[in-house]
Amino acid sequence: RAVTLVQYPLAEGTGFNAIVDVLKMTLYQFPPQGGKPQKLPIPESERERANRLHNELIEAIAENDETLMDRYFEKGSLDEDEMRTGLKQAMIRRQLFPVFCVSAKNNMGCGRILGFIDNVAPSSNELPTPALDTNGNPIACDPAGPTVLFVFKSISEPNVGDMSFFKVYSGTLRPGTTLINAQTGTAESIGHVYIVDGKKRSEVSELVAGDLGAVVKLKNTHVNNTLREKGTDVVIPPIEFPKPKIRVAVEPVSKGDEEKVGNALHQLHEEDPTLIVEHSQELKQTILYAQGELHLAVAKWRLQHRYKVDVRFVEPRIPYRETIQRPARAQYRHKKQTGGAGQFAEVHMLIEPWTEGMPLPNGLTVRAVEEYPLPWGGKLVFLNCIVGGVIDARFMPAIVKGIMEKMSAAPLTGSPARDIRVAVYDGKMHPVDSNEAAFKTAGMMAFKEAFLQADPKLLEPIYSVTIIVPDEYMGDVMSDLPSRRAVILGMDSDGHYQRIYTRMPLAELDRYSTALRSMTQGRATYTAEFAEYQPVPPHVQQKLVQEHQAELHGEEV
Repeated sequence: RAVTLVQYPLAEGTGFNAIVDVLKMTLYQFPPQGGKPQKLPIPESERERANRLHNELIEAIAENDETLMDRYFEKGSLDEDEMRTGLKQAMIRRQLFPVFCVSAKNNMGCGRILGFIDNVAPSSNELPTPALDTNGNPIACDPAGPTVLFVFKSISEPNVGDMSFFKVYSGTLRPGTTLINAQTGTAESIGHVYIVDGKKRSEVSELVAGDLGAVVKLKNTHVNNTLREKGTDVVIPPIEFPKPKIRVAVEPVSKGDEEKVGNALHQLHEEDPTLIVEHSQELKQTILYAQGELHLAVAKWRLQHRYKVDVRFVEPRIPYRETIQRPARAQYRHKKQTGGAGQFAEVHMLIEPWTEGMPLPNGLTVRAVEEYPLPWGGKLVFLNCIVGGVIDARFMPAIVKGIMEKMSAAPLTGSPARDIRVAVYDGKMHPVDSNEAAFKTAGMMAFKEAFLQADPKLLEPIYSVTIIVPDEYMGDVMSDLPSRRAVILGMDSDGHYQRIYTRMPLAELDRYSTALRSMTQGRATYTAEFAEYQPVPPHVQQKLVQEHQAELHGEEV
């Protein structure tokens, strides 16, 4: 499969304002504000390159069509109409993939590519390979077939409501049709059907297979949903959206606007699924994930101008975890007398770092083993080692509850703790004053004391990061990585680009997209996936513990 150049920029990066089109052999010069370009002759300084690329385009087209190859040998060239015809046929056969230069932000080159799509690119019913559903079955682009739509975009418009954009994969859609949402099973009645051209909406009487359209006020249909005729089992595969590269915490400027901001963020996600919203109970923040700084800026503008909510973006907290590095023992007696029945409980426990398959502790009689997968990851393994009935079995769940409560906000920084084994092996109770509340408190406090003696360690989330960078910026990117506590795992070449495989803490990965863009003039990219939790360096742990203590005591950090 050949990527085929149809245009190239006369100036790259921030200076981009002109395109050389080697199909039309024309220079398109754009005004500073973008819009309609001026058509000019290709300057002498670019003639040699443009002619070479023009001839390469002709040869690529002719190579894929015997008739055009014969004409090329006869005339030594192809005219523009022949090139268009050849390009279209090569695109249908998936032999050529034309490349254009466009800046949507500056409105440069948009009209040319839209014109190419309209005049040259094949329509859906001209493609020999039909679309496939999730089971791999072909979906023929046939207006007479069962009606199947795929919703690929959603927007909310003032005085109109939610508008869903779709492609008709099969059949014919008319107003008044009832379709079934394949994901939810909801019946959707199609009202007015529109085609959309920019801000202009035109109502139509029908749309056929291959057409794009829009409809308003669907009840329960979202992006990536399939709407289909009753009795049809087709499901269109969902769009795979890129993973987010940046995150911020969102706070309302005005107190009391939390619900309003939440609703607006939900609507933004409906319109743009690459904006992901997470209401984190652990971090006590609303986190917004996006593709980059510009993406966030656009989201903030929409919140302010469309939904009339003022927000500020702040640094998101890091979901740290805590654990221990060696065994420790502790005991705690909870005694409270308030006149009448009081509270009494005493708990002795051993805590250890837990790993899969570790042996049971020496010197203790283990009566029961319970494993508790934790909501924040990892496990609590609880060993009941009580002999002689010194603690009633009915109080064991309360002890576990107290341990779990302390693990949800562990002593070092208030972060959740994980991967710990607790053995309760002794204690005392009172025939009148012992109850579940007392043993919950005793279990919690014994765990806290043992935890602080067990060489506690703070863990941070580590991400596997793949950076794709042009050769000329390789040195800058590589020299920057150690400052971000990144561990380089390997590299390989991909044409004029290098792939760098690394692992980086989330604390350093936040805002990396901004730094990478600055280092490479926007030409590098990266992907990141959560890998594991690892201990933070001692100086980082010390700083975070001090900040937590200062916060607890209301001091300035």
